[in-house]
Amino acid sequence: MIEWFVTGIIGSPYGLNGFVKVNPLSGETSHLLRLKSVILRKNGKEKPYEIEEILPMKPAVIMRFKDITNPEEAKILSGSELLVKREDAAELKKGEYYIEDLKGLAVISNGDSLGHILSLIEGGTGYLVEIKLNNGSTRLVPFKNYFFPEINLEKAYVTINNLWILE
Repeated sequence: MIEWFVTGIIGSPYGLNGFVKVNPLSGETSHLLRLKSVILRKNGKEKPYEIEEILPMKPAVIMRFKDITNPEEAKILSGSELLVKREDAAELKKGEYYIEDLKGLAVISNGDSLGHILSLIEGGTGYLVEIKLNNGSTRLVPFKNYFFPEINLEKAYVTINNLWILE
């Protein structure tokens, strides 16, 4: 199970004291306000940072990291992914899942494996599940109970109904 999640993207510098805007991926900010440290990832390189200060700025937050004291230093962090431990990620409500936990799950119908989940993509009316079928092709299916009535993280599969959607 994935232990670190990307929960935000560092945006532009904010103000003159080294703050950066953090855009949450979940739309939630309360979990970000409790953070003490994070890992920032940019261009495949990861570096831990201690957080000096966090302030709410709906729909985002602004953060200042230890040893980042001016806009020039803060600008270097722009575009970085903000990684947090699972226990520090946004709390899930009933029926919600972390995207990282869904990636790789087998897609089955009537006990037969049809493929696996590659990713979830945000679409106009919700998420689309990107499925790689056993024949090598990919399909996008709306992430709705109508198509996915069962999600079993422990046994690493989802069931899919209405197979016409894969044609």
